[in-house]
Amino acid sequence: MTPDPGLEPAAIRAAHDGLPRVFRDSAQYANEGLSTELGVPVIVKVETVNPIRSFKGRGTWTVIQALAEEGRIGPTRPVVCVSAGNFGQGVAYAARALGIPSVVFCSTRANRGKVARMRALGAEVIEHGEDFDTARGASEAYASERSAELLVDGDDARISTGAATLALELTDAAERGDLPTPAVIAVPVGNGALLNGVGSWLRATAPSCRVLGVQAAAADAMTRSWRAGHPVDTATADTYADGIASRVAIPFAVELMAGRVDDMLTVSEAELRDAQAVLTEATGITVEGAAAASWAGLVRAPRPDGPAVVIITGSNA
Repeated sequence: MTPDPGLEPAAIRAAHDGLPRVFRDSAQYANEGLSTELGVPVIVKVETVNPIRSFKGRGTWTVIQALAEEGRIGPTRPVVCVSAGNFGQGVAYAARALGIPSVVFCSTRANRGKVARMRALGAEVIEHGEDFDTARGASEAYASERSAELLVDGDDARISTGAATLALELTDAAERGDLPTPAVIAVPVGNGALLNGVGSWLRATAPSCRVLGVQAAAADAMTRSWRAGHPVDTATADTYADGIASRVAIPFAVELMAGRVDDMLTVSEAELRDAQAVLTEATGITVEGAAAASWAGLVRAPRPDGPAVVIITGSNA
């Protein structure tokens, strides 16, 4: 495992203490219907009841606060990022709270609801290109030309540190006896920030829990990268699950995966849609395509030998 002080348990605990109440202590419970279907207790972690309707607020709050404290962003020093929508909402929310301008790039095919919410949260949204990674290239050029701070999801360990706080809440609940101790957790994977955060916390505090990363088969750059041991990009990322539709692997995120991830698997578009429908029916929660990857992965993988965790990462369908 690559050492990183930002991903040590003490840093993750400190990040959790620093989160606004709206992003911490999210709902988590054993779902009877899903448990019956999988044959083991299934713990649902709900990350949708917050101002941006996704888990991204944890990591973006952590990193934006840190960048502001370092003086790298401020009222006259904007933060620039690229997003399919959820990360951009998190950046915009945290930046607005600190009086910092934010510029978010997205593709011209981005989820219109997410684009509208990023703008409503105060971000300047620039639409460029037909996919996420083309927009990412434009964001890099924009930041370079203006000497602005470029924030890339998955490329700053503090994003993973904030994301790891949801795993902290699961293990804290298990220690209190409020939840069973998980044997496996299935994590939707786009650029790997959530996966690396969850893996970091669990390796340190619950090493027997298997960490399973799940991608859309049509957008599997990080799965290929994990298997190869180095970044492997793909020509396309043709999945309806826009939150995990990335075709360019983040080298830093690939490096962090070593020792933090037990397995990676991919699921089809049909499996994602089936999982989305099952989760929505079982929980009564709107589940976006990327979030469905967690349940789809558990269904595809061999049945676990103990309690499993499904993370409903977002509801911006």
